[in-house]
Amino acid sequence: MIGGVFAAISLVLAFIRPDEFYRAYLLGFMCWLGVALGSMAIVMIRHLTGGGWGTVIRRILGAAMRTLPLLAVLFIPVILGIRRLYIWAQPLANIEDKHLREHLEQITQTYLTVNGFIIRAVFYFAVWNVLSFLLSKWSKETDRPNAPDNSGRFKAVSGPGLILYGFTISFAAIDWVMSLDPSWISTIFGLIILIGEVLSAMCFAIVVERILFDYKPMSEMLKPDFVHDHGKWVLAFIMVWAYFNFSQWLIIWAGNLPAEITFYLRRLSGGWGTIGLILVLFHFAIPFATLLSRSFKRNIRTLVWVAAWLMLFVIFIRELGATILLYAQGTETISVALVVLSERSFGYVAALAVIQLTLLLTAFSLFRATRASLIQA
Repeated sequence: MIGGVFAAISLVLAFIRPDEFYRAYLLGFMCWLGVALGSMAIVMIRHLTGGGWGTVIRRILGAAMRTLPLLAVLFIPVILGIRRLYIWAQPLANIEDKHLREHLEQITQTYLTVNGFIIRAVFYFAVWNVLSFLLSKWSKETDRPNAPDNSGRFKAVSGPGLILYGFTISFAAIDWVMSLDPSWISTIFGLIILIGEVLSAMCFAIVVERILFDYKPMSEMLKPDFVHDHGKWVLAFIMVWAYFNFSQWLIIWAGNLPAEITFYLRRLSGGWGTIGLILVLFHFAIPFATLLSRSFKRNIRTLVWVAAWLMLFVIFIRELGATILLYAQGTETISVALVVLSERSFGYVAALAVIQLTLLLTAFSLFRATRASLIQA
């Protein structure tokens, strides 16, 4: 119901403020695409490494990755709004910046073309959906009596599949996210998106397994050792995410090139530096320190709070403070609402953060209230 209300509001605002709508839509799309693709990546890691930690969440991750056909359909609005989203898709005569126009005159003749954008997107989704289809098909076969041993098939697909996932999501990040500002480049940007996706997926799995923990068979299958493994995965992903982001910042700071430093200058001025500090503290430092506790990681009732908190940051704060999605031609866009923010409108961000947290907690409470009927179904 909550999703339906905000979807209706978004459709109305799509006609009133189309530029902000498409940027917000792209932000929300990338968030939930990350959960689906990250889930598929973790499934493939599990098939290659084995272990009971992956068995208990395999169905959760499998259900998440099977949303990829729907996400492929939901990418259509991005294609429809390509000329509003991406400056390189607009007539070059409309670009006032002489240096940017000269830069785009070259790149729009080779890589950043509308047809190339669409063809590559079709290729990305084709690869992801084929991998998801094969993994789901063979997994379903193992549920039947006298099922064949498909472990060899899983490994044969998962190895190359992880490589394909790494390459395709890196290029997709360049096409869909980094090209919002074609004057800025980062060679590690794709890896930042990748690690954010697997972190989102693992947190999502932990939240769902906590909801199911009060019921069989999850209450019998989910052992403290498995929960501990899930917590260690989250800790590892947080550290890698922080390492990639710090590496990007350090290299850009050391190079001190005008074409690169604007990315951070915009995010450290007008109150947005506070968002960056919140990001460092609550998306890395505090979760990192908390997850160092062995007893904390072995208890699903405590681990779920860190997972839910990180999911909140994945949906809202992290994109607000770190990704290029949120700064396009002087306009800040937030996925939960379409708002034009100036440098002095930091208070609106805090208010929207409280609103989104309230909505998430409400949705979580409603889901818990209906979980019994969901499980029985």
